[in-house]
Amino acid sequence: MKYVVYLNGKNYEVDVEETQAVITSVTEAAPVANPTDAAPAPAPAAPVAAAPAPAAPAAAGDGTKVTAPMPGNILSVSASAGQAVKAGQVIMILEAMKMENEIVAPCDGTVKQVLVQKGSTVDTNAVLAVIG
Repeated sequence: MKYVVYLNGKNYEVDVEETQAVITSVTEAAPVANPTDAAPAPAPAAPVAAAPAPAAPAAAGDGTKVTAPMPGNILSVSASAGQAVKAGQVIMILEAMKMENEIVAPCDGTVKQVLVQKGSTVDTNAVLAVIG
């Protein structure tokens, strides 16, 4: 679908394609005299925020893997191997794009492994810890 977006005094023609929330192309559109006089573009569906990557169950007996939802740097690790955690408890902080993101335990259990340390650089879906 194509939309014309008025931003900071300029019109932009935006092609929107349903994928994994990726912008495929942006081009400047022809000028419009007044954006309120122009025919309104159909309102797109509410944007879908990228959800944190779900913790994928590990091989039988290994526990639940806690993965990085995005690339970044580990600022702090508050959980250690052998520590009991509750679902939703913050176990580490991941800094990405100058924002601090809380990485939480996806389930109740005991931390079996912490695979990163403060200062580590991680990629999307990297395993950070294992909870059993």
